[in-house]
Amino acid sequence: MRKISVLFKESIKEFKSVRCITFTAMLGAISVVLGSLRIDVTPFLRISFSFLPNRFVFYLFGPAVGGIYGAAMDILTFIIKPSGAFHPGITFNAFITGVIYGLVLYKKPATIKRIFIADIIQMIIVNLLLQTYWLTGLTGLSFFALFPPRALKALIMLPIETLLFYSAVKAVEATGIKKILSGRGM
Repeated sequence: MRKISVLFKESIKEFKSVRCITFTAMLGAISVVLGSLRIDVTPFLRISFSFLPNRFVFYLFGPAVGGIYGAAMDILTFIIKPSGAFHPGITFNAFITGVIYGLVLYKKPATIKRIFIADIIQMIIVNLLLQTYWLTGLTGLSFFALFPPRALKALIMLPIETLLFYSAVKAVEATGIKKILSGRGM
């Protein structure tokens, strides 16, 4: 439990960095653009690549920044391009997603195993359980009617998202950008 509180304290300190604020804003803009290019399979099933810039924020700046960024991006995306009703539970999911990835990845080596673990935790808790629950209230459909197609999508996207993010992290690390962002390259 102490390690979690230390991670949160260190992540909160990131808010004092202009580098953190500007980079999260830049990645937020990229996320909005990628989110507008999403594919709507059904009204309740969407595929988007906006997860990539979001996960970089969670990975680089931790659970506190990640949670607030996730919630802020959910609200901003809804304002810019609304799709359906606004639901605070879905904003809570975005917050929890940032916290999960921040706790698992912040200040740790980004191995494929660690990324996969973060993806599994987020997929089960947020995508399959919480998101499906919130959608039952928004759609009037039962949890068990929504769950199977969402589980299938999650199983298909899990390895794709894991490999894409791992590849992106390794590419960023190879360029030296991560060192600059963490303040060790200047």
